[in-house]
Amino acid sequence: MSPEFLRRKNPGARPTAEAGPPTPLPEEVTAQEYQLKLHYAGKSSAGVRFKAGPRTIDEIPSMLAGIARSDVEVVEPLPIEYSQATPSIVHPSEAMQWLNAHHANSPITRHALMVLESIDAVDLAFDTFACGLLEGEIDTSGYPEYSAIVGGVASHWDEGNGDLVLRAVVGWGGRGVRGDTDRNGARILGGLLTNILANQYSMGLTALERPVPAAGRGGLVCAHCGFASAHERAFYCPKCGMRLLRG
Repeated sequence: MSPEFLRRKNPGARPTAEAGPPTPLPEEVTAQEYQLKLHYAGKSSAGVRFKAGPRTIDEIPSMLAGIARSDVEVVEPLPIEYSQATPSIVHPSEAMQWLNAHHANSPITRHALMVLESIDAVDLAFDTFACGLLEGEIDTSGYPEYSAIVGGVASHWDEGNGDLVLRAVVGWGGRGVRGDTDRNGARILGGLLTNILANQYSMGLTALERPVPAAGRGGLVCAHCGFASAHERAFYCPKCGMRLLRG
């Protein structure tokens, strides 16, 4: 037999490394942190009563004259098929309704509705909303920056007597907060309220009692304009203000 040292060794074989001691865990884990803070805020003025008439609604966009920095867009109350629409991603079906209802609106209007509906400053179950960019800049996709102020004039028909009630509404928000935005919002709100009170159809300030939409779909179809109300206790059409016929 050949000596042990003459045996041919396998050139591909490698010596087996002995298992060393386990690597100790660090006392503090190094981690990358991610955070996104969203801040939405807004203001609404007292209500101003207007005598109902065929030309009253047409006057509303002009109340943003000298204040709006973009085209003024009028958003009417939503029909019954969008009664559950809400800009909330945690409710996918409601969010899809909201997107379907407002896909044709401008980026400024969609941003304004998202902010103001999220904080319950505007409710399109009964509000008609004339809005635009009131201060600040827009990004390259046409959406207002977080510090930009959006809003305008919201109106609804008083369920007691059918008069039109108007109020100024402003909002802002998104990533981050700027200290002077609240102060600028209050200033712009005052300018909008001044324009509302200066209108020829204004009857002065009034206690603001917004209608409360009833639960369920319900609703009546207006014989005058054909709008299907999503507010089953409504006595006046949210869109045209005509009294709804019952029975």
